[in-house]
Amino acid sequence: MTTTVPFGLAEQTEIRAYTDFAAGSPTHLREALGIATLRVGPALALVIRADPSRFFNRVGGFRPDEPITPDTVARVCDFYREQGVPQGSFMIAPSMLPPDWAATAEKLNLTEGNRLVKLGLDIEAAAPAADGTRPLDPGLRVGPVGPDEAEEWATVMMTTFGLTGPGLIDMAAACVGRPDWRQFAVRDGARIIAVGSVFVNGVCADMFGGATLPEGRGRGAQSALLAARVAAARSAGCRWLVAETGAEGPGEHNSSLHNMLRTGFQPLYERTTWLWRE
Repeated sequence: MTTTVPFGLAEQTEIRAYTDFAAGSPTHLREALGIATLRVGPALALVIRADPSRFFNRVGGFRPDEPITPDTVARVCDFYREQGVPQGSFMIAPSMLPPDWAATAEKLNLTEGNRLVKLGLDIEAAAPAADGTRPLDPGLRVGPVGPDEAEEWATVMMTTFGLTGPGLIDMAAACVGRPDWRQFAVRDGARIIAVGSVFVNGVCADMFGGATLPEGRGRGAQSALLAARVAAARSAGCRWLVAETGAEGPGEHNSSLHNMLRTGFQPLYERTTWLWRE
């Protein structure tokens, strides 16, 4: 078996994490937030109409064995339009972009957005880099999150990312304890200062929502959460782990990226986010 996660599986695992995170919410939250999904071939599109950040409006999960056609892209654009959102994103690995992508993007008014690094970890074969990871500061502890901590855990994650629209924290809290999810937190005494999740998709798992409060940064929290999530994925029988984070431009330093590299993740590719706007 290849030691590199198949790109199609990596993309499918990512979008399934996002869609389950939102669309797996209780009915009253889905209705209040205007959560909707659409399957287009192998891909999944997600919309949260009440999210002012537009972060969750995305489509992904394309596979190399099912080429992306202009009709497929147009169907997703129509879905965004029908849902009444002003912006949506296309997440497509560069190797899966069709030869006529530039013409399709121009016709449907798609423009380049931010760039992300897609990373993969072979749980069976990989080991942490030689320089290791920062140890957790004394007094801090890492462990799973229980239902009684769901709201605090969700508040730390969503506020750190600036996703504080009405109902979004409740949506995140509803994910705690759901099948295929494992949530972890670093605590300073009784207070949660950093969080992270892992979503299990068969033999592949997705690192999701790693976030640290300002007072918790530089204390080994994210390294501890990465290690806990790798162990959880291994216990769940996963072969691979995938993650994504912002690509570094000239003179930039992304601490999340370097934490994952020290944990043993390897870059798979850089992916441009393509933005549709009404």
